[in-house]
Amino acid sequence: MRKRIKLTVAYDGTNYCGWQIQPNGLTVEEVLNKKISALTGEDIKVIGASRTDSGVHALGNVAVFDTESSIPPQRFAYALNQKLPEDIVITDSREVPADWHPRYQDNISKIYEYHIYNGPVPDPMKRCYAAFVSFPLDIEKMRMGADYLIGEHDFASFCNVRTNTEDTVRTIEDIQILTREEQTEEESSLGGREIVIRIKGNGFLYNMVRIIVGTLIRVGRGFYEPEKVEQILQMKKRTEAGVTAPPQGLVLVKILYGESEK
Repeated sequence: MRKRIKLTVAYDGTNYCGWQIQPNGLTVEEVLNKKISALTGEDIKVIGASRTDSGVHALGNVAVFDTESSIPPQRFAYALNQKLPEDIVITDSREVPADWHPRYQDNISKIYEYHIYNGPVPDPMKRCYAAFVSFPLDIEKMRMGADYLIGEHDFASFCNVRTNTEDTVRTIEDIQILTREEQTEEESSLGGREIVIRIKGNGFLYNMVRIIVGTLIRVGRGFYEPEKVEQILQMKKRTEAGVTAPPQGLVLVKILYGESEK
């Protein structure tokens, strides 16, 4: 009997050309298709919730596939983790209704985190998981600038010019900017700190989070006053916002589907 299986997928995106299948490089979707097909003996094509870019990571991306396999839905996670490379892990598997789609549900929210390593020199241990910023950043000013982004806005200034949509209105429910100092000199002599920008919203345009981060970094460096963020929103022009922050700092933390999956 045919059934639809929902997977929650975590991966280190360092060695992949993003989620979506590409002609010239290995992707997370391609690996999942091959491993699930080998497991079930069927030609499997997964449907993903978020098409993360090359170098971007995830703790909670979501995908579905249809199968007639007799493997119990909850056992797919275990079975696949025996076959997948170490940088891709299925954290949960379950059956969902046959018409359930990971991108087309009511009340979807996504939570992203962007990690910055702020210090005088780079930390080589963080090079694949955080963007390095050597200049001092004013966190309070960054928080003030971020406040202008909360709510429903036209984010045309904060999306890549190649964005394939005419509707650029999105809602950001919350933005938090958190810091963690390196604890002791014995633990590290690099003298840096980690800054995490955590964003929750009902949907994100192409490169939207990374452009928001690039803009807030300019606020933190003093190139923009916090009020400039509101002006950038109103201008609705990509050239008004900051640069697109590098991909390695970005993590898709979780996708929430209504009240039932918080």
